[in-house]
Amino acid sequence: MHHLFFLPPITLQIYFVALKFRGMSDKQNGSLPEDPTWPELKLSQCMYTQTVKDIHAVIENEWDSVKLSACQTAAGRALWKHVINDPFAEILAGETYLQTLFEKMKKDRLNKAREISGVILAVRTLWFDSKIEAALDSFGGGETQLVLLGAGMDTRAYRLSCLKHCNVIEVDLPEVLEVKATLLHSALSSNNEHCQEVIMAKSLTSVAADLTHVDWLPRLQSSGFVPEKNTIWVLEGILYYLSHSKAIDVLKTIAGSCALTRTVLLADFMNKASTTLSSSTFQFYSDWPEDLLPPLGFSDVKLSQIGDSDAHFGLLHDPMNLFNKLRSLSRSVQADPENGAPCCRLYLVQASGSPN
Repeated sequence: MHHLFFLPPITLQIYFVALKFRGMSDKQNGSLPEDPTWPELKLSQCMYTQTVKDIHAVIENEWDSVKLSACQTAAGRALWKHVINDPFAEILAGETYLQTLFEKMKKDRLNKAREISGVILAVRTLWFDSKIEAALDSFGGGETQLVLLGAGMDTRAYRLSCLKHCNVIEVDLPEVLEVKATLLHSALSSNNEHCQEVIMAKSLTSVAADLTHVDWLPRLQSSGFVPEKNTIWVLEGILYYLSHSKAIDVLKTIAGSCALTRTVLLADFMNKASTTLSSSTFQFYSDWPEDLLPPLGFSDVKLSQIGDSDAHFGLLHDPMNLFNKLRSLSRSVQADPENGAPCCRLYLVQASGSPN
């Protein structure tokens, strides 16, 4: 089974591990809770029901790397709980991925690494959360839809209070949605108080569809999506797994809604150098998303890099960490002039449009 956790170390830079520059204090690194002893990872009791254990056994044995990335993302959210409130992340991640990331974080802390494993996931999650809330505010009320394409183990409908007047639609492969629903049901049925949560969104709909097939939009519409309603589209951790042509098709489809209603796209893009981390896994890239998107139909595009003022959340102050070093180099630079390492960048992009 091809797990991202077991790819060569450089592959993990873009997801869970930043290069280990020494000397960063805990305060600089996002104020991780002080615990010099680092005891063993303690998991909630709802993790140990037979149903949950059986489901995660299937996930580990049968899912490919793209589907597994959903569990890895959940592990990052669970273990960065001092900045992310996601009570379901633990059960959705599973013990294997929690333990793997926990050990990496433990090693980083003991080695006083400048970046702790998972920080990029924490920043990415918080960036999307903040931009969703800002987009909702910009609409000024009225009915709004939030569409999560390639939703994976996302639980925003359960944890973001800003969605209380918003209809949330999750789109993913049927097997992913089925597993997620079963795990959530197990958590909600648990007597463990940490697993007891209710939906915060106005409504939540799951749509089984494959973004590589042309019928994903008709499936979305037949499940209650209204093209004329203000819509926020979220593509978190999904575009770079698609082929170039499929990714462009998805972006064109979303851009088409700009002619019908106020539309906001929130997405993360890899640059070309990042795809070299795993040529068999990562396909689509864009070095200049702000140039790519306007011709597709978006009238306004804003781009951030990890570590920018709206994309650090107090977690990346050290000027010598990997992300700040990349930001100091021109985006056209493909390799670090000091060591020749590829300049692997993750761009956080907000695009919007509306009828003229």
